[in-house]
Amino acid sequence: MSRWKQWGAFIFLGGLAWGTSFLWIKVALRELAPLTLVAWRMAFGAAGAWAILRLERRPIGIRGRELLYTLLLGLFNTAIPIALISWAELHIDSGLAGILNSTVPLFTIVLAHVFLHDERITWPKALGLAAGFIGVVILLGRDVGAEGLTGSLRGQLAVILAAILYASSNVFIRLRLRDQHPIHMAAVSLTSAFVFMAALALIFEHPVRVPHLPMTWLACGWMGLVGLSLAYYAYFYLLRSWGATRSVLVTYVFPVAAVILGVVFLGERPAWYVFAGGAMVVGGIALVNLKRG
Repeated sequence: MSRWKQWGAFIFLGGLAWGTSFLWIKVALRELAPLTLVAWRMAFGAAGAWAILRLERRPIGIRGRELLYTLLLGLFNTAIPIALISWAELHIDSGLAGILNSTVPLFTIVLAHVFLHDERITWPKALGLAAGFIGVVILLGRDVGAEGLTGSLRGQLAVILAAILYASSNVFIRLRLRDQHPIHMAAVSLTSAFVFMAALALIFEHPVRVPHLPMTWLACGWMGLVGLSLAYYAYFYLLRSWGATRSVLVTYVFPVAAVILGVVFLGERPAWYVFAGGAMVVGGIALVNLKRG
């Protein structure tokens, strides 16, 4: 039963919760500025997580140093990377953002090798790392010109930085918070993320805009309730069950979902290098986990 539960969480995360988020970001950015968008998303996510906690009647079991770690997790695993991706989608397609975000396993493997004794790099993993980074170079190469960094390249680099933060957080959770209950981590970390992003939005995007369009409310609500509170519950559970390297396989599904949704609903037309670079990235991740598969 637990095996089916783990794979159910995996499919939910990749296809429904996070695979659709790149589309919803594009939709919400039509009305909201990036920091404001993330603040509203965090508000829905934190409210949903606390509602789940109350329904399960679980007292918060995080104290002392672990509470501090969880609060920081809200910044570096949620607020900052999501803000980077949201800003990036002002400059790049949602499908490309999804492909670049799929580099999380590549960075996770390197960090896990250094910090986790039970997740070492092997030859297939090394070859997969090389293939994945070649794919990233293909994706980024067309936006490096004689004039320097273009807006599109800055957007792509922002997504890659978000991927590095996600990877670092995966390893950190395994090191410091592996014994905490998933919904406890979700509720506390999403609350700290909301406070942080609300403060930034008030400072840099004053006056903060309240959404008027129903589609914007739907986007923020979906990304917050499904893409954060429910998704974090599922992902922290998966991370405890599968480990850091295997759990991030969920990003396999991101490029497929993001590109298809971008083409169908946003009229995006990816160029050949998006498919070539994306294939190298996904192929590299597959090679990294060949033995697991």
